Amino acid sequence: MPTTLFDKLWELHEVAVLGDRECLIYTDRIFLHERTGSIALRGLEQAGRDVRAPGRVFCIMDHIVDTRPGRGDVTLVPHGREFIEATRHSASRAGIHLFDVNDPRQGIVHVAAAEHGIVLPGMSAVCPDSHTCTLGALGALAWGIGSTEAEHALATSTLRVSRPRSMRVNLRGETAPDVTAKDIILHLIARFGSQSGRGYAVEFAGPAIRALAMDGRFTICNMAVEMGAFTGLIAPDERTIAYVSSTKCAPAGPLADLAAAHWRELRSDEGAGFDLELEVDCAEISPSVTWGTNPEQLAPISGVVPDPDAFADPRKALAAREALTYMDLSAGTALSSIRIDAAFIGSCTNNRLGDLRAAANYLRGKKIAPWVQALCVPGSSAVKRAAEAEGLDRIFRAAGFEWREAGCSLCFHAGGESFGGKRVISSTNRNFQGRQGPGARTHLGSPQTVAASACQGYIRAAET
Repeated sequence: MPTTLFDKLWELHEVAVLGDRECLIYTDRIFLHERTGSIALRGLEQAGRDVRAPGRVFCIMDHIVDTRPGRGDVTLVPHGREFIEATRHSASRAGIHLFDVNDPRQGIVHVAAAEHGIVLPGMSAVCPDSHTCTLGALGALAWGIGSTEAEHALATSTLRVSRPRSMRVNLRGETAPDVTAKDIILHLIARFGSQSGRGYAVEFAGPAIRALAMDGRFTICNMAVEMGAFTGLIAPDERTIAYVSSTKCAPAGPLADLAAAHWRELRSDEGAGFDLELEVDCAEISPSVTWGTNPEQLAPISGVVPDPDAFADPRKALAAREALTYMDLSAGTALSSIRIDAAFIGSCTNNRLGDLRAAANYLRGKKIAPWVQALCVPGSSAVKRAAEAEGLDRIFRAAGFEWREAGCSLCFHAGGESFGGKRVISSTNRNFQGRQGPGARTHLGSPQTVAASACQGYIRAAET
């Protein structure tokens, strides 16, 4: 019978059916970082258990590491150094792979895992981080877990998981030249809702998806969790195969052909049934930014802040009122009239080489507004080196951006650096209250939108 991509991936890793949709799933790769990974490793030590397959576990320093130039173990996050040292000690004892603070392989876990070929199409991968679904862009089954689940996966290489239902989002038509992958996924979240994917594994499909470079596909899958989804998926194609074949861990020799043949089978069969299918006309999508405190609260940059009374759902109307109070905005305000204090290009959503190139192309020969604080934080040390080889760092610096080391940085506030009290245009994935610091007001947009807004000092779309 015709089978979906999700069904194929699930069945490849299903160890046992436990009943009531619960299954025991094999985990090919387990990723940890210093903020939660140390907790899982320490729990395993205290229980007297070993890591079952240490060669398949990778710990990467990314969340609370300092991203300022010349960094070391010192971090502005309270007790951050203790987290780093504890993780380093536990990783050494467990015999797992460690990408330490200044390791050339270091980066945000979801970026490094893909660029080094640690995760390949058809694999399963877990990490105590909700944006692990980013790796679904490779045609992998990847999802976020908690620290307790990570401990279980480390000890057994398996997890007990409730099987999600399947959804396909078909993106038909062509996007306008100024519409980015970030605009696409924000549009989906705004149109269908931040809980529209709850209980589903979401496959993104259609001509608009196939037209995206890998960097854009990672952006789409990264924010599947902002739809509430268990994971996001994109079927591998020749673009995917070319990407993974160039990585360090890709199969070589005769195995490369066998692997590619297998990867080409990882697609939803013609006539495969989904529990839910959604259709989107890409002509409806325009460059957009969020105005509220969740990614669903979105409007075109050419538009205005909506009136809460216009929402038919009383819960959404209430959420809009509360968001406008926090964001210090009024209904009817033109988004392009909103002045910003800071600009941030970074996070596992939008800090790959293609993202940095796009922002740098806009910034070339321009300067940021004198009152704007602007930062660019590459997604990995490899991305940083590649960007510097192309001279992108010089463009960012000349425009007035700080050029940082790789890491999560100001994507979220963990008690270290902060945009507290500032209005920020950000290429990140979440705009919750206080996400980028106490009182920070975050507007989400694409890297190009961040660059244009930084130069104008007000929310703006990048000219095409």
